[in-house]
Amino acid sequence: MDTEFVRQADPYRRELLAHCYRMLGSVYDAEDLVQETYVRAWRSYDRFEGRSSMRTWLHRIATNACLNALESRSRRPLPIGLGAPSSDPADALIEQREVPWLEPMPDSLVSDDPAAVVTGRESIRLAVVAAMQFLPPRQRAVLILRDVLQWPAAEVGEMLEMTTASVNSALQRARAQLQEAAPDADEVTEPDEADRREMLDRFVAAFEAKDTTAMLSIFTKDAVWEMPPFTGWYQTPEHIVLLNQTHCPASGPGDMVMLPAQANGQPAFGLYMRGDDGVHRAFQLHVVHLRGPAVDHVVAFFDTSLFAKFGLPDALPAAS
Repeated sequence: MDTEFVRQADPYRRELLAHCYRMLGSVYDAEDLVQETYVRAWRSYDRFEGRSSMRTWLHRIATNACLNALESRSRRPLPIGLGAPSSDPADALIEQREVPWLEPMPDSLVSDDPAAVVTGRESIRLAVVAAMQFLPPRQRAVLILRDVLQWPAAEVGEMLEMTTASVNSALQRARAQLQEAAPDADEVTEPDEADRREMLDRFVAAFEAKDTTAMLSIFTKDAVWEMPPFTGWYQTPEHIVLLNQTHCPASGPGDMVMLPAQANGQPAFGLYMRGDDGVHRAFQLHVVHLRGPAVDHVVAFFDTSLFAKFGLPDALPAAS
């Protein structure tokens, strides 16, 4: 039975991880819930009668596990979601590590096919997952099952023990709330590949050189910068540059090195800061969003334990 269960269930592991991540907003919690899903499924596999597909059955178990987990957990915000106005970059930074912050998801964990990530990235973009956190858990489940997985309302209702009318009503409310919190599709239009590559090269060059003039030129006029676990968020290129001038420990060119990654279907970079011994160590993970020919949003995560999830080293040799 073990071999047959693995053969049938294992192909859905990455899909389930993406599903649990959308529900929970944490790569670590999602991994735990996927593991719990497989344990529960294995224990009851002898009672699986095939009345639904293996995929549907696993998603049912995973969704219920997520809903149970969310009964005792707070939503995971980004700083901008706390409701405070944008911060003054000259002010002291306020850190709140006790807040369960939203976490990024490495593309490599949810698909080994980059094209598949691109196709489905709208539903896993950081801003969208952050907006989903404002929804009540059951509405969140309905939205994901209906709009992301494209399941029929009747099937979702059976899974969540809701009437079809209740599913449709919850979906309508969830879409309306998500539309208020997440950017419109027109606002997330990205540049073509050549412009994208050129913009990201400029982004890296500006930060590695700590070139404030170059930094000013890479952001949109309404660009936003966030840095969980710090509660502030900063808007406009001038404020973002002042923030880096005031609080970034780098003194000049060579102090920062950036390595590329991919998170939530978006470009990302591991930023390494040089220490007194000449070694560059993990400092921040930047998840970058582009709008047109410029950067309009950066979330710089200070949780350096995330580097391992992205296959990034903890430190670079001094010669780097």
